[in-house]
Amino acid sequence: MRLLTFDTGAGSRVGLVNDAGIVDLSARMGVGSLRQMIADGQIGAAAQYSGEAPDHGLDDIRYLPVIPDPVHIFCAGVNYADHLQEAIDAGVPRSKTEHPALFLRFADCQVGHREPLLRSPKVTQLDYECELAVIIGKPGRYIANEDALNHVAGYSCYNDASARDWQFHTSQVTPGKNFFGTGGFGPWMVTADEIEDPHNLNISTRLNGETLQDANTRDLIFNINALIAYVSNIVELQPGDVIASGTPAGVGFARDPQIFMKPGDICEIEVERVGTLVNEIAEG
Repeated sequence: MRLLTFDTGAGSRVGLVNDAGIVDLSARMGVGSLRQMIADGQIGAAAQYSGEAPDHGLDDIRYLPVIPDPVHIFCAGVNYADHLQEAIDAGVPRSKTEHPALFLRFADCQVGHREPLLRSPKVTQLDYECELAVIIGKPGRYIANEDALNHVAGYSCYNDASARDWQFHTSQVTPGKNFFGTGGFGPWMVTADEIEDPHNLNISTRLNGETLQDANTRDLIFNINALIAYVSNIVELQPGDVIASGTPAGVGFARDPQIFMKPGDICEIEVERVGTLVNEIAEG
């Protein structure tokens, strides 16, 4: 199933996407948020509505971040070997680590599909990063590696758009990763039962139609199991939590000449069997 969070002008709703459009699950099931729906174990119950006539067309709604209000958003840095090497080649002091390199994002920096991705007037180097987003379905602490995928509700696309000039102010990346309106997240969540192997998905970025990143999740240094297990040692993972699993080579700051997103650009993040997240860049 494909599940999303959307707005038609009267507030946030939860929907199921079928071939004809969007079935309003908030109306059918009385669910207030996708995060709560996951926490209440109601994902399976939504399947009965998959064949119903849609309430809205895909072009008639405003897409919100798939999970607008996660308790935690963990992001993995330099989690593809080719991206690690390009960062080193670009003069960024990085090395392969024994454990995942993690940073946090704030929920209010996220934007949905077809919403503007914002470049602050304080930012000159806004970079793209295609990532597979993992959405937690079952809470857990000290999760074993072999049990980790049992805690996944589904998968989505993430654009971990980065203000490189602020990211590299110091060795701490948080400023460059949390500018308002820079975390593209969508268009929907594909439930875990639809993704047989999250470690064999093509992932890419297109900027104005040109492919700049093209990889496969099989090349993750720390795979989904390892990320979930590691993070669950730090906090108790909660339903709706998001783990962005890292970006492959091809980012703008490591290119010669460098490529950064500017207002009017169209950035597309595609993950095989999940979908395509599209955002236009705007001043913000």
